[in-house]
Amino acid sequence: MKGQGKIICVILDGVGVGAAPDAADYGDELSNTLCNTAAAVGGLHLPNMQRLGLGNIAKIDGVEPSAHVEGCFGAMREVSKGKDSTTGHWEISGLVVEKDFPYYPDGFPASVIGKFCALTGFNGVLGNKAASGTVIIEELGKEHVRTGEPIVYTSADSVFQIAAHEEVIPLDRLYELCRIARTQVMVGPDAVGRVIARPFIGTAGKFTRTTNRRDFSLEPPAATMLDILHANGIPTVGVGKIDDLFAGKSLKEKIHTKSNAEGIDETIAWAQRTPGGFIFTNLVDFDALYGHRQDAKGMQGALEYFDAQLPRLIGTLNENDILILTADHGNDPTDDSTDHSREYVPLLTYSPNGKKNVDIGIRSSFADLGKTIVDYFGFPENNLKGTSFLNSITDFGNL
Repeated sequence: MKGQGKIICVILDGVGVGAAPDAADYGDELSNTLCNTAAAVGGLHLPNMQRLGLGNIAKIDGVEPSAHVEGCFGAMREVSKGKDSTTGHWEISGLVVEKDFPYYPDGFPASVIGKFCALTGFNGVLGNKAASGTVIIEELGKEHVRTGEPIVYTSADSVFQIAAHEEVIPLDRLYELCRIARTQVMVGPDAVGRVIARPFIGTAGKFTRTTNRRDFSLEPPAATMLDILHANGIPTVGVGKIDDLFAGKSLKEKIHTKSNAEGIDETIAWAQRTPGGFIFTNLVDFDALYGHRQDAKGMQGALEYFDAQLPRLIGTLNENDILILTADHGNDPTDDSTDHSREYVPLLTYSPNGKKNVDIGIRSSFADLGKTIVDYFGFPENNLKGTSFLNSITDFGNL
């Protein structure tokens, strides 16, 4: 009988596996987060993901293909416009975004900044341009501390970001500013994918971003797999920034974390006490700390740390449970950009009672994953996009 176990879906944020067919439209035709990282550091040591079939997806230095894969493996192509975390997660959840979010490569128009200042009481903002987050706080952090004015900036993604020193604009106030921007400023034609709080600490020349970042996403405009599961009484747990990306919708439990290590530990803790339900985890360090900062060695360390923890995750699975590993986009730390990259994402699944050594191919949409998850829980008839591959990875005759 379906729906009696649990699924753990872990998003390795930014860990792409090669340029998508339309990557040239985004300037990403040479991007390949996993393979380029491996080449840059002299090979990756990922024996646990290798056993699940990672080396069978692409040619990754140090991760050889296996003839006896313990799980199922493939890759997924994104259909939605853009290469943002919001669109990636929404499409994974069965919602394809056919109209792209707005972008502001030259900064936000005076109407946007004027409305933000009028609603928040500031005389002005600093920045108002596309920039790297670490660079802009070094450039404008001292002036921010002097004036108290927030640093507002964007990137190649559809984002309105507010950087503030935690001793100048306390976290509660920074989050309030983001909520105002989200609900009253960045709306209508200016409805960016995310408003992001970017707090930092330190002194001039030594400013450092903290782990108190928060993302304020749009609410999904149509049903996602979370809505279907939640409406049918299936426990849904969001770990990391899942809550932020879905605007808190249809999550029974919301656990915010500050690192990959904490995210892994929380996922394991919830898996141990959740015999039936869905655990959706985002591990953001790959993207935030290493992809955006062009740190291939850091990316290597994060990948190898996760791989070493993987047996702990697998150890929480009962015989019919499923573990899924994938990503939401790429973020190649070896290219000449600090932005996300338009890539295929890896897809690995494992179930103690599931099928082994199955190549599930290149899925035509991330949405296939959301369709598969609701199918597992017994709801194959729904309005989600995508095609379920449940029968390719699990033999329900054994359930």
